[in-house]
Amino acid sequence: MGLFCDVALPVPLDQTFTYAVNGVVPVVGARVLVPFSGQRLMGVVVRVHEDAPVEEFEIKPVQQVLDDAALLSEELMKLAGWIAQYYVAPLGEVLRGMLPLAAEVKRHFSYRIAEQGRKVLYEGAMKGSSRRSKLTVEEQNREYSVLNYLEGGEAAKMSALRSATGANKGLLEGMVRKKWLVREVVAEERDARRLEKVAVLVAEARLPKLNENQTAILAELAAVGGRMRVRDLRLSLTRAGVPESTLGTLVKRGLVVVEEVAEKFHLGGVGAHGKKHAHEHALNEAQMEALGTIAAAMEKGGFRPHLLYGITGSGKTSVYFAAMQRALDAGKSALLLVPEIGLTPAMAGQMVAAFGGEVALLHSQLTPDERAEQWHRIRRGEARIVVGTRSAVFAPMVDLGLIIVDEEHDSSYKQEETPRYHGRDVAVMRAKFNEAVVVLGSATPSLESWANAEKGRYARIEMRARVADRPMPLVELVDMREEFRETGQEQIFSRRLIEETQATLDRGEQVILLLNRRGYSSTVLCRSCGEKIECENCAVSMTYHKPVSGNDAIAQPGQRLECHYCGSRRSVPKACPKCESEHLYFLGAGSQQGEERLQELFPTARIGRMDRDTVRGRSDMERLLARLHGGEINLLVGTQMIAKGHDIHGVTLVGVIGADFALGLPDFRAAERVFQLLTQVSGRAGRGDLIGKVLVQTYHPEHYAIQFAAKHDYPGFVAKEMQYRRWMHYPPFAVLANVVIQSEKLEEATAWAGTLGRWFQMARLDKVRVLGPAAAPIVKLKRIYRFHFVLKAERRQTLGETLRAMLGYAETQGIARRNLVVDVDAVHLM
Repeated sequence: MGLFCDVALPVPLDQTFTYAVNGVVPVVGARVLVPFSGQRLMGVVVRVHEDAPVEEFEIKPVQQVLDDAALLSEELMKLAGWIAQYYVAPLGEVLRGMLPLAAEVKRHFSYRIAEQGRKVLYEGAMKGSSRRSKLTVEEQNREYSVLNYLEGGEAAKMSALRSATGANKGLLEGMVRKKWLVREVVAEERDARRLEKVAVLVAEARLPKLNENQTAILAELAAVGGRMRVRDLRLSLTRAGVPESTLGTLVKRGLVVVEEVAEKFHLGGVGAHGKKHAHEHALNEAQMEALGTIAAAMEKGGFRPHLLYGITGSGKTSVYFAAMQRALDAGKSALLLVPEIGLTPAMAGQMVAAFGGEVALLHSQLTPDERAEQWHRIRRGEARIVVGTRSAVFAPMVDLGLIIVDEEHDSSYKQEETPRYHGRDVAVMRAKFNEAVVVLGSATPSLESWANAEKGRYARIEMRARVADRPMPLVELVDMREEFRETGQEQIFSRRLIEETQATLDRGEQVILLLNRRGYSSTVLCRSCGEKIECENCAVSMTYHKPVSGNDAIAQPGQRLECHYCGSRRSVPKACPKCESEHLYFLGAGSQQGEERLQELFPTARIGRMDRDTVRGRSDMERLLARLHGGEINLLVGTQMIAKGHDIHGVTLVGVIGADFALGLPDFRAAERVFQLLTQVSGRAGRGDLIGKVLVQTYHPEHYAIQFAAKHDYPGFVAKEMQYRRWMHYPPFAVLANVVIQSEKLEEATAWAGTLGRWFQMARLDKVRVLGPAAAPIVKLKRIYRFHFVLKAERRQTLGETLRAMLGYAETQGIARRNLVVDVDAVHLM
């Protein structure tokens, strides 16, 4: 009886694939390389068995087993199955997202001669080439050279083919299109360990006669204890004018040895700048009560979900650290999730101060090698404290006892690519599978989490006062309609905000201004015909990014129109593309324009800007926050990145500009998002010894979201918002899914939307309400046309069954799975 294994592959198909075991028997949870559709893909084994497939077709063998033991534990495999079921996602794509080990597999292209290629090669040898071709004679000769090289039938790597025949990638791809060659994607193992070279002085070596340069190197090594990184040594040599080849000479003569050692990982972090770290604070009564509740749940054991509702500045982070220490003391590991990569430097610095070498970091801005290294540290049990963004919820923790989800309301926890999981909800399920405690913390909890606490599913912990009894900042609303009536001008900053900012700076305090749009101007409009300049790939206006200097007519970095969805860029046109008018008008202020205006208003201020243009990597954020904490910056303007988690004691004034524009978006969560953003950014003020103040510029001062935010009244807002959600049957009073039909061809997307719309009508779904089909709010995105349905149901099981039935019908109608996006518990409907 043969042995087989079922493998989940990272392809958009809701099934696993059976392969014959050839040699080494893989274990469930291990990675294997298998042939699939002319490629060699890496998959994860989900079952090993002796059940031969019933269908009569050739069962291909596993080509290579990559792991001796399971990389994914039974618990993580169970979690992957739950995600695939809950979010109606292919299991292979779920498992791919759980393994950040791309660095350990090297992918390359290889080419093999096809039957048509052999025929062409044979005819050319017998009759000579009489075929018509647009290629030059030289390129045709290269094609024959490629066919001759591959005549033996063995596949060859692209690099080998190019060096042997002179063919470029374009020529090879052309031969594939003509079916002369078959292209294969090959995956191979590679060593992903990060190693660095260290020069070591041989202590007992007899010193022969040395020249001046050789003596200088030995003296440099001796001065640092006999060991030095080669990169640092070469830098010193360059400064001293010593040739690099001198080091090689000393190695040959046996006076210096070059060793390869594991490169140290830099966790990063922002210094405390005179403040205590979170773990150094003595807990107040409310914090002790919160910690006591969490600690008691850990001691009791079992799955215990908690919602920690603590206002901004109430000291939730100190409670997190104390709870993680309790987990360590009990021999357990702890996981802390944060919504943004930008929050990890501040958190990482405090983590290292509290837990030292026990800390590991996981997020998408690590290099592939760094992520693999951190992942293996966690799996070996070397790091029992893990901090990271949403994908860190899959960290291979040993003896997981505590999961904390900070700012659990944040939409960044929702994955916007397949599998479209929500990190918060996956964290809750992972805690359930591990019989662990999970804490969801926020000053503005999501309505779903609040409803779960109201129903008794989560234990609610409340911290309603700031540490040291600091008062909440006073919030003042500035009616921008009245501002316009009085001044007759549309201005970014109101007179009141300018006045308060100047007074705050004069007192030597710091100011944060939220202007939640990137770039200089959000829209470029023709004043003659009204045409907006839109992205050619997306149905959205392009954002103007003003040049730092130079001629406006010449497109240079920083001088551009940019689409913030697909990233495409173009120069600012001299005339309207539609009517050729030169009267182009820039509308809508972004953070770049805000910074420029602030420099005019406050020429002596030390101004900084925090947005995706100024913060592109983790080191950029660290440097900017260090300058802010150290007082080098006293006026910071930026997007919502500035609103989350930062604890700067010198900030006493926060200004909010244009945050209420989101109230006009076609999304049922718009009011909730505006309330959360206003509350979070207001919480940055008055966190030190001085009282804080917040000025909110708004065109909708009477809106309940803004009114309740001004009063710091989260329960009041929830009560009002829940009424609307109940009336309209939106979460948390129903479960929801957004189904998007997409295609690069408009007529194809329209036809498929109509096909599924008719199926929904014929299916007569009594317990599922279907809205649509309709054009998505952004109908074209990255050259793909989009239509969507919104499905609402009272029971999750009913919704899941409907979605699977729809996918089954779509397959019978020739609608490929990749053309359907199923977003369960959708956070955004755009």
